[in-house]
Amino acid sequence: MKSVIGCGRRQSGARAAALVWTSAFALMIAAGWTAPRAAEPALGEDSQPCQKCHDKADLKMQTQDGKAWSLHVSTAAFLKSQHNSLDCTSCHDDIDGDKHASARPPVKSRRDYALTLNAACKSCHKKNVAQYNDSVHATMLSQGSDKAPLCSDCHDVHTLQSVTIVKPVAETPCLKCHDAIGKAYAADVHGLERVARGKAAPICADCHQAHAIHAAATDQRLRDSCLGCHKQALAQHKDWLPNAERHFEAISCPVCHAPSAERRVNLRLYDNLTKRHVSERTGVPRFEKRANAADQQGEGLNERALLSLLKEFSQDDGPGDVALRGRLEVRSGVQAHQLAEKSKAIRDCDTCHREGAQAFQSVVLTIAGPDGRPLRHGVNKDVLSSIMATDSVRGFYAIGATRIKLLDVLLLLVVLGSLGGVLGHLTLKWATRRIRAKVAQENRAAPH
Repeated sequence: MKSVIGCGRRQSGARAAALVWTSAFALMIAAGWTAPRAAEPALGEDSQPCQKCHDKADLKMQTQDGKAWSLHVSTAAFLKSQHNSLDCTSCHDDIDGDKHASARPPVKSRRDYALTLNAACKSCHKKNVAQYNDSVHATMLSQGSDKAPLCSDCHDVHTLQSVTIVKPVAETPCLKCHDAIGKAYAADVHGLERVARGKAAPICADCHQAHAIHAAATDQRLRDSCLGCHKQALAQHKDWLPNAERHFEAISCPVCHAPSAERRVNLRLYDNLTKRHVSERTGVPRFEKRANAADQQGEGLNERALLSLLKEFSQDDGPGDVALRGRLEVRSGVQAHQLAEKSKAIRDCDTCHREGAQAFQSVVLTIAGPDGRPLRHGVNKDVLSSIMATDSVRGFYAIGATRIKLLDVLLLLVVLGSLGGVLGHLTLKWATRRIRAKVAQENRAAPH
């Protein structure tokens, strides 16, 4: 009974406390009380004088190259950006606030000014800057290219938004330079998922990385990017594709998944001792000079010219072992971004494994240039079917397509010899079964 009474008293107390809190909350609402909110971002004291002028939409100047440049920075947009906690002088540390309004410093060009601001990005974004410095874009910049993108070419520093926000494809900064590829992407299987269906399908940076961008034709990074999302792809291909691992190594994904694309064989210079693809040296144009000298008629390098080139590259840094690694790929970056739905991918082996297959009618020799982008020279397609090229073009032999007749004959002889040996052994065993049985019976009957 005591426990029941105690429980009743506790319940009564709880009801009373709840009534008190409810009454108090009602009084606070009646008095106009509201829950505290996070403070809205506001301009710092150092930035307020700057924005008195730069918030004006008509503020502009003329650079020394004669071009008009808008200096408008929307305060409202800046306060919504990722950089809203910074003051103007955090990046523009070269500006004297007391003299700036009355004596504007001359600016050679917008590009020249953007180059000076690149240094400011390094102070906060060290990791991204380090990746950029190892990219094709940075190499282009170091070679003096005025097309190489800078930080501010891709990132509007005053309105920078979080990368987690899914934006329309048209707002992707890569399209400023790669417009044709962007249009192809918008119509392929990934682009349609993102554009038409509003899903977060992969965009440029998901495959090519945002800052550590490398030439697509000189390594396997893009294939690895595909497998990063399509983790079961190799296992699924093994269900129907013979020697799937070799196909994944020697064929780029768009070859089968962009069925309308043109294809070619890309022979890449590879040093078997250093386990790296050979690259052109800055200031030493070896590749073009040697390739042009070996192909003076412009008909494409033949097997003899290739052997000579490989010998020269092998001797550049002492004894080496430079050979050619072949890979089947599509012929342009635009075509590589015309991926179709999985059901339309090529699954017919005869597309490649037949004499005269389209994929083997075009052959190029490739080396990474000083800026990381590929340099190419045409190769005579007969190289793929020449017995002389078997040592230089290693590991690239498509049965039925790159038809080295002697190898086909030897392969057929090996297969027939193996089958003949097995069948001969079985036939001999069957023909002598009675003799062997009789011998075994006599052995058992003989005294020991």
